[in-house]
Parts: sequence; C-alpha cells; structure tokens
Amino acid sequence: MPSTHLSLHYHLVFSTKNREPWFAPSIRPRVHEYLGGIIRAMGGVAHAVGGMGDHIHVFAGLRATHCLADVMRELKSDSSRWVHGELHLHGFAWQEGYGGFTVGAPDIETVRSYVLNQTEHHRVKTFQEEYVAMFQRGMVEYDEKYLW
Repeated sequence: MPSTHLSLHYHLVFSTKNREPWFAPSIRPRVHEYLGGIIRAMGGVAHAVGGMGDHIHVFAGLRATHCLADVMRELKSDSSRWVHGELHLHGFAWQEGYGGFTVGAPDIETVRSYVLNQTEHHRVKTFQEEYVAMFQRGMVEYDEKYLW
C-alpha cells in the first residue's frame, strides 16, 4: 500500500489537582478553547473539549506519530502555563495521571455530544460514577484506592 490511512480517536479525561474546582462556568469556554488549540497546534483534530470546574474531557483525533503520553504532557504543561499567565489562577495544577480511551469512528458523534454536554450530564452522575463507567466500558482494570 503506497500510503497510510488511520482513524485514531481518543477520549481523554484529566482533573485538577485534588479535584479542586478551579474553572468557574464563566471561564470554562476559554479553557476548553485553549486546550483545543493545543491539539490543533500538534497537528491533531479537536473534535470536542468540555468539562466541569474540576475536570476536563478532550476528544481528539491524533496522528500515527503522536505518542499519547507526549500529547498529555504537552496538554497539561502548556495549559498550566496559560492558566497561570492568562487567567492568573496562581496555585493551579493538574492532577497527575489521566484516562485515555479509544473511540471507533461510528461513535464519534455520540462521544462528541457527550463531551460537549458535561454540565447536563453531571446533573445526574458524579465524576467518580462517570469515570468508573468509562473503565468498565473500556474493559480497563483498576484499583479504586488509586482513583481518588
């Protein structure tokens, strides 16, 4: 085959340090927009970015040359500098670790809608319930003592 064809889509979830609610509803759109810009600057596709005051969802299409750990390191470090410099939220930090889940092409619109509607979703489900459900759907083994 003379060229490479890929469909690599990831639902990434990460939280603020100690899950503190740093992002008020008024600043969330700016944070989400900035995170999407980081993905685009790396050559990825930001399908959707959403979240709450204490956690973020990034749904992105990545290239074969992307290493997920490198993408996450760039997302967290670049956005942390921006949050400190632009939003002046001194003391802000991201929690160590993240969740990364692959998404098949037929599910792109469902996940995109899910990420963009976090406020409505969290009216009925906590972050903990949401995250454990993602593990179960993705068949990810986990130990609850390391989650919170």
